[in-house]
Amino acid sequence: MRDPGSRFPPMTNVAYVFLCALLLPVVAAGQATDASFQLSTGLEQLPDYFPGLLGNGYIATQTTPRGTGPAQTYLVGLMDYRPGDISRPALVPGWTAIDFAPRRAGPQDDWLNEGPLNAARFADYRQMLDMRAGILTTRYSYSDQGRQTAVQVITFVSESSPHLAVTRLALTPEYDGWVRVSFPLTLWRQHTPRLPLGRWTGPEQDQALAARGIALQPHPPATADRAALWYPGYTEVTATSGDARTLTLSLAGKAENGLPMAMAAAIALPLQAHGAQVSVSRAADRLALDVTLRVAKGHTYDFSKFVALSRSGWGGGAAEDLTLARQARMQGFEELASAQRAAWQALWQSDILIKGDPRAQQVAHAQLYYLLASVAPDTAWATGPCGLTLCYAGHVFWDSDTWMFPALLLLHPRRAQSILAFRERTLAAARGRARQYGYRGAMFPWESDPQKGTEQIPHSADLLSKSENHVNSEVAIAQWQYYLATLDRSWLRAHGWPVIREVARFWASRATYDASRRRYDILHVTSVAESNADIPDDTFTNLGAAKALDFAVAAAKVIGAQPDADWSHVAHGLYIPMAPNGQYHLAFAPSVTTHGEDFGGGPVALLFLPALDFQMPRALRQSDYRHAIQRDAASSVGEVSMGILPRVSAADEADLGAQAAAWAKLFETGGTLKSPYDACTETASNEVGPFLTGSGSYLQSLIYGLTGLRIRATGLVAAYPPALPSGWVSLTLRNVTFRGRRLTIRVLRDPTGVAHLSGLR
Repeated sequence: MRDPGSRFPPMTNVAYVFLCALLLPVVAAGQATDASFQLSTGLEQLPDYFPGLLGNGYIATQTTPRGTGPAQTYLVGLMDYRPGDISRPALVPGWTAIDFAPRRAGPQDDWLNEGPLNAARFADYRQMLDMRAGILTTRYSYSDQGRQTAVQVITFVSESSPHLAVTRLALTPEYDGWVRVSFPLTLWRQHTPRLPLGRWTGPEQDQALAARGIALQPHPPATADRAALWYPGYTEVTATSGDARTLTLSLAGKAENGLPMAMAAAIALPLQAHGAQVSVSRAADRLALDVTLRVAKGHTYDFSKFVALSRSGWGGGAAEDLTLARQARMQGFEELASAQRAAWQALWQSDILIKGDPRAQQVAHAQLYYLLASVAPDTAWATGPCGLTLCYAGHVFWDSDTWMFPALLLLHPRRAQSILAFRERTLAAARGRARQYGYRGAMFPWESDPQKGTEQIPHSADLLSKSENHVNSEVAIAQWQYYLATLDRSWLRAHGWPVIREVARFWASRATYDASRRRYDILHVTSVAESNADIPDDTFTNLGAAKALDFAVAAAKVIGAQPDADWSHVAHGLYIPMAPNGQYHLAFAPSVTTHGEDFGGGPVALLFLPALDFQMPRALRQSDYRHAIQRDAASSVGEVSMGILPRVSAADEADLGAQAAAWAKLFETGGTLKSPYDACTETASNEVGPFLTGSGSYLQSLIYGLTGLRIRATGLVAAYPPALPSGWVSLTLRNVTFRGRRLTIRVLRDPTGVAHLSGLR
């Protein structure tokens, strides 16, 4: 096949129309999709535009309103390590931009990306994210000094070929004349100021920000409320190359004190591009291929940009990327777009289906889409609370193990396994931390660097690093949940067991025996409700530690290993704070003066997490619910995206259907879903997102909360009565994977209105 980057003879209009007729059925078939997978915006909604995400778990690119603008892009595990600072995701050169001007020469503001985005210039504007295909399409009629041009931009990050990303610009001018089209790779400047967050105490940080006039407030639209602290790391571009003859660009770079990366682009010009003038331009902020082309009124001109990206340890360098980009150009846009649709279609074979509430179905698809776009299968990389973006500096928290992993486990186990493999890969670093603090086993970081697994917490929050130790339990519990879901003893022996064992060793050395009370305490911890620091016996922490120790004993039995005798002794001796007469669980030891509860009910609310699966008598469950959850249920869901439905279901309340309906509606309307692409934010009042922790919480609510399902040694069991929000006809978990079987599980109402579960057998 001839490389479209080479110059070729002109094609007649008849031949071009015939070719388009052949391609049209392919395009139309790919565009036909369920409305629940489509989210879109018009020009009037742009003031509140919150970026969506295009990604494949290796590459993450934010959407931009024009579709042609330079978008922030990050690569998995590519971090900046400036001395004195925390590690940061290194912003790589932007690949999405294509700029257009409707004349042969003119001032800078002639360009599409430079002019104001308003109704005078952009008519009939519509942008749509097709989540079924992971494709963003933007259309509008662009007007500049009396010249109108119909514009369509289609962009995607490839799921079928993970190093590739593609964007295509189609122009249909309503005039005869010239166009200029520029294909840049955007070279970002280093963010200033760079702050030594690894050294500053809290007061020092506050004083330094105030002295610089920096506020931790968002700047609408859609900037993070902590953008002053969560800014990108730097990738220094060390080499660039461009070739006008072959229509290619390439570059090499290196994250500060981090890994090398590379990028290459191959451009495909329209079939009518004979005689086009092509040149390469270089500036401090861009490396570009610039094209000037004569156009005819009413004809459509397609320009495609095929981009390959890599980093050390994932792909080759600039030369290999250039080869891959040129190969992609030879395949052509339509073939790659077809492969993209097929790859995402395969992912959606496992799905959550809601009948009777179209908006709830759309929200469910959006939250699952963001998870799928942020976690790749068969890797040893986990994702941070906001995936491969700036939120929480891209570090890996307990969120991955507790909120995202369970949401993926039954529907997409290969992606769930990547989260576990990250903990195994970084086990040596966790062992080193345990030794540093005088403990045995492994002490996983609170903010783990996604590449190295080292602690990267700001010094101002150092106390969390030392004492918010519940993360260790979540790590082990996730490993055991995966074994229970697969019964893969070979995996457990080689991969899961080393992590589970080292966490058990940590807790056995972390607990303190109180001989006078004949019990074990865990002292000097920071609660999951973080306003309570340096306290004894946080209930959620203690129960999680007991679970992790019990699971270690069970895992040892499965693989024929000898567990430490201390593990069971400590697990069964840990103090679990209770109200007088054992009426309900306390959040902490009675001696603790509560400073705040967080999570709309404090640590007790988290006892109902599906993965923890803390089993208790029904009367105690209901008492816990009444005393620690119910009073704050509505407010917590409305303000915080880490919702509470899994715990409500476990409480087994009679009016669960009505409560579930209220929960679902609050998630949709409480302010944590941002327009137009239903990206979830951490709270209603900030702009941090897409917050995958909230997405995982919502999906768990559907997968485990409404169904009442739990993963136990005996199998996937209906542990609690199922429920449907009032107005929902059914809930279906399609193509669930459990212990080598494929299941479709449904919750339906019988003629009396009672919800029933089917499909487990």
